[in-house]
Amino acid sequence: MNTRHVRIGMIGAGYIAGYHLAGLRAAGRAEVCMIAGRSRDRIAGVAREHGVGEIVTDYRTILDRADIDAVVIATPDHTHEAIAIAAADAGKAILLQKPMARTSAECRHIIDAAERGGVRLSVSFMHRYLDEVLKVRALLADPRLGPVQAIRIRNATPGADWNDWFFSRDYVAGGVVMQLGVHGIDLTRHLFGPMTTVMASTSLQRKVRRLTDGRTVTTDCEDHANAIYRFASGIEGVHDMSFSEVQGCDRFRLEIYCAEATLWLRTERGLLSVYAPTLTGQAAWVVPDFETNAFGARHHAHWLDVVRGEAPADGTAQDGLATIQIAEAIYRSAASRNEVKVEDPGYA
Repeated sequence: MNTRHVRIGMIGAGYIAGYHLAGLRAAGRAEVCMIAGRSRDRIAGVAREHGVGEIVTDYRTILDRADIDAVVIATPDHTHEAIAIAAADAGKAILLQKPMARTSAECRHIIDAAERGGVRLSVSFMHRYLDEVLKVRALLADPRLGPVQAIRIRNATPGADWNDWFFSRDYVAGGVVMQLGVHGIDLTRHLFGPMTTVMASTSLQRKVRRLTDGRTVTTDCEDHANAIYRFASGIEGVHDMSFSEVQGCDRFRLEIYCAEATLWLRTERGLLSVYAPTLTGQAAWVVPDFETNAFGARHHAHWLDVVRGEAPADGTAQDGLATIQIAEAIYRSAASRNEVKVEDPGYA
C-alpha cells in the first residue's frame, strides 16, 4: 500500500455517504475511486456530486479490486455483518458506519474476521472528533476542575425520514437507542470510561411516519428512551433519547458537573461553555473560540492514518461492540423495569 495515498471504495450511497465522501476529500491523501449501491441512478448522482469516477451495483466488485486498499461501509444495519466480514476476508481496511451491527454477536463475528484477516477495523463515531469534544477531554484531565460527579446527555432529532428501513425490525434491532442513542453511549464512554449498570425505559409515541418521498410507514421501533448509567468511576449519567422531537438538538447536548466546575457542550451558550473559577479565575461563563474546520476532515484524516499504519489502531471496533452491548442492556432494563448489569469490554 502506498503510505501516502489510500485508494478507497465506498459501499453504500445513502444519506450518510455524503459525510464520508466530503470528509475524505477534506482530509486529503486519499482517493475514493468507486461507489457501490443498490440504485444505479442514486449512485450516479452521488458520484457526480463528489467526483467519483466509477459506480457499481455489486459491492463485491470493490472487494475484488486489488488496487483498492480500504472500504467505507455505509449500508443498512442488517447488511453490516456480511459485508464487513467479506471485506476483511478480502484484506481491506474498514471504516464501518454505526451502529456496528444489529447485535453484539454480529459485532463479535466482524471483529473475529478482521483479526483473522489482519485488517484494521474502525467504527465511525464522528462526535469524538469535534473541536469542543477534544477541548473538553483535555479540560477534564485538569485536577483544578475536581472529579466529575454527574453528567446529562441528550440525543434528539425529528427522526430518520429518508428511508423506510430505519423503522422495520427486518433491518434494524431497535429504534432511537440503536440509531441515535449509540452516538451518546460512545461519547460518554469515550469521555468518562466504562459503565457497570443501566436503568432504562423506552416508549413508542409515533407509530406512523411520513417519509420525504411521501410514503407512510408503520413502525414498532421505540422513538423515546431514557437511561441512567452508573460508570465504573462512580459517575452517574442520565441519557435522554428522542426520535420524534420536532426541533431536536444540535447533534447532542452534554452537561458535565464536576466538583469545582460546570461544562456545557452544544447548548444555547455555545459549542462549549465553561464555568470553572478555579481554572479560569473568573466567576463567570467562559466560551472558547474554535477555528472553522471542514466537517469530518479530522475524523477521516485520523482513520486514514490508522489505515496507513501512521497511527495505532483506534480501538473503535471494541467500542462499537460496547455500544451495542449497552444498547442491549437498555432494552433488557426497559423490558424488566429493573437496573441491569452492563457487559462493557472496557471494564475489568
